Amino acid sequence: MDFKILEENARALVVPGKGILAADESIGTIGKRFDSISLENTHENRFMYRNLLFTSDGIEKFISGVITFDETFYDEKDGKRLIEPLLKKGIQVGIKVDMGVKIINSFGETVTQGLDNLDQRTADYAAKGATFAKWRGVLKIDTINNLPSEFAIEQNAQALARYAKICQENGLVPIVEPEVLMDGDHTIEHAMEVTSRVLAVTYKALSDHGVYLPGTLLKPNMVRAGVESGVKFDANLIAKNTVMALQNAMPVSVPGVVFLSGGMSEAEATESLDAMNKLIAKKPWSLSFSYGRALQASCIKAFAGKVDNVQKAQEVLLERAHLNSLATKGEYESALETDKEALKSLYQKNYSY
Repeated sequence: MDFKILEENARALVVPGKGILAADESIGTIGKRFDSISLENTHENRFMYRNLLFTSDGIEKFISGVITFDETFYDEKDGKRLIEPLLKKGIQVGIKVDMGVKIINSFGETVTQGLDNLDQRTADYAAKGATFAKWRGVLKIDTINNLPSEFAIEQNAQALARYAKICQENGLVPIVEPEVLMDGDHTIEHAMEVTSRVLAVTYKALSDHGVYLPGTLLKPNMVRAGVESGVKFDANLIAKNTVMALQNAMPVSVPGVVFLSGGMSEAEATESLDAMNKLIAKKPWSLSFSYGRALQASCIKAFAGKVDNVQKAQEVLLERAHLNSLATKGEYESALETDKEALKSLYQKNYSY
């Protein structure tokens, strides 16, 4: 592996003012997105929508990388690859390499699958232009049953570490995603404690496996009270507790954090990221975004499955990306929000994709 290239690519993904577009929905998940606009889930429609995203004029000003799904990565039309516009714009292309989750105990906790042939797959992805990858581990807080269990935390940490090592051996920057879901009625203080523990165990596993940390990125949840707690959204409180969790467990050698939105509305995800970058605290990492729903929700509504709406949808995408770009520098203001769609919650219980 070339440590220098890994680190250069990781740092380029979190350069101030830019973040990652997560366009790695599976065929089934993008079908659910299409259901919301009454669009049939055909290959032609998936290609059209993803091409809309990737050909948006000026997207490279705010987006450093795009995470793709296997179909998207290899897809082509008339001899032209779907990801070609991204490569031409200098946007790094990443790939979701996990194969979903498997239940490991009677509490319904899970571990992520996909390690068996990962070395072959990552080598092929790298040969065809990918520079980074993503693997999601899923953990849930349940105060009654004292979850997540130490077993689930450890199993997911080990899988993430093995994935990360394999990626680096084949030239890909691994984005490590140990997500603690926002499901539940727990307090934000409890969420901070759990997130800190999950990160600590994950980084021990990464170290034990010999993963080169400067050539990785972290994609964690933001720390917030459970959805069923009834606690009102507070970006500053989320920022304080999230940064505290990072301080508790994240090595300074990791270049950056690309947060997932976890079901928050587009505006909430942007405001929370901005609050973290405005927060006066020790933050030796670049704090950026890797949003899927929180970048695409308003865009797909504007698209509505109609060719005539492509330009309008691209403009909506660029505006959302621009606001998140500002948030990476602590320059976002809520007064900049002009689209009511951005205020709608995107939460889905036990979210999978």
